[in-house]
Amino acid sequence: MLNNSISARDYDAFRQFLEEACGIVLGENKQYLVASRLNRLLKELQVSSVGELIEQINKLPRSGLRERIIDAMTTNETFWFRDNHPYTLLKELILPEKAKKRPSQIKIWSAACSSGQEPYSISMVIQEYLKSRPGSLSNNFQITGTDISPTMLESARTGIYDALALSRGLSSERKSRFFTQQDDLWKVNDEIRSRVRFSELNLMNNFTSLGKFDIVFCRNVLIYFSSDLKRDILRRIAQTLVPGGYLFLGSTETIASYSDEFETVRHQAGIVYQLKPKSTGPTVPTFPGITLSRE
Repeated sequence: MLNNSISARDYDAFRQFLEEACGIVLGENKQYLVASRLNRLLKELQVSSVGELIEQINKLPRSGLRERIIDAMTTNETFWFRDNHPYTLLKELILPEKAKKRPSQIKIWSAACSSGQEPYSISMVIQEYLKSRPGSLSNNFQITGTDISPTMLESARTGIYDALALSRGLSSERKSRFFTQQDDLWKVNDEIRSRVRFSELNLMNNFTSLGKFDIVFCRNVLIYFSSDLKRDILRRIAQTLVPGGYLFLGSTETIASYSDEFETVRHQAGIVYQLKPKSTGPTVPTFPGITLSRE
């Protein structure tokens, strides 16, 4: 079994592998994190060191080991209605704005959705809004949850959680309204699950196949990436948003210095970023009886 004493050489090789594989940049002195995340896998494979693990990846690139390592390193805990303010902004600002335009469909992307708490929380907020303002919006929402971890996605698709998972951010009122108890477990009700679909995705890869979105939640993800990769991901997210689309980042994340394609929308509940209109070039003033032309 691996212990915390990973050699500097092995640690540097693993850091390079992880960044190239999924964009995550490990800082200095994170050997304890690598050890805690990989111990179970190394014990199963009967591998004694990170260096030996890297050797196996290079020898057997199609063995599925690469994916299992990424899975182990990217599995994170998550919460229902994390930070609260994105869901308040969704209910009080964005959905009322959409109601004025009466779109035929609203598409929302939850990037790095882990075990599903975020997309299901979004669906619950939508359900609450529709109930409070019946007829204001069509119930035609599509929420896409993506994650790099197949293990997390498998869990998310079931929509089944234990009492401990539900205790993290979910009120007893929402629990009773949106879940059905099955022995010691709780399952998300069909009306909430019906809006959500899940798909495996590495944010380093192309995601244009997902289509266009009105709203993107990419929260608590960019903090793990290099500055260059942050800029690239934000640029590509901007391309997936419809004109005037919204982007939510994590409470400790900022768009400053990484993208100039968004403007900050401040609300009493918090901050959200909105895609700026595309520039059409300088406008030419017109005067009665005079015609001006652009050079």
